[in-house]
Amino acid sequence: MSSGKNDMRTPLGRVRGLGSAREGTEHFWRQRLTAIANVPLTLFFVGLLISLNGAGFAETRAVLSNPLVALVLLLFVISGLYHMRIGMQVIIEDYVHGEGMKLALLVLNTFFTAAVGVAAGFALLKMAFGG
Repeated sequence: MSSGKNDMRTPLGRVRGLGSAREGTEHFWRQRLTAIANVPLTLFFVGLLISLNGAGFAETRAVLSNPLVALVLLLFVISGLYHMRIGMQVIIEDYVHGEGMKLALLVLNTFFTAAVGVAAGFALLKMAFGG
């Protein structure tokens, strides 16, 4: 970590070890890219739900055991959860002012996203492989 003239961080940011303000731009672009990815993934998911309307468990399981369907649904879950995590992080950083509460909520946001992702991924893989 340099403390030279090229360090773009604020003095408080240097003390806390935080990055420069450019990190907000990275979040902005990740949020937009996941939003773009979520459009076709969500359309696929809604189309799949419509096509499975009224289907029984065996038929639904047969469709989900198709590797392409399972892969696209897994991408839908991952992209959606990542998009949600980034969005919630921005909300927490903007509207929660106590540093301790902000840190706790950011940690919970990450853990919640991971827990939902693991549970959804496990369920999809179990259905895809017939376990």
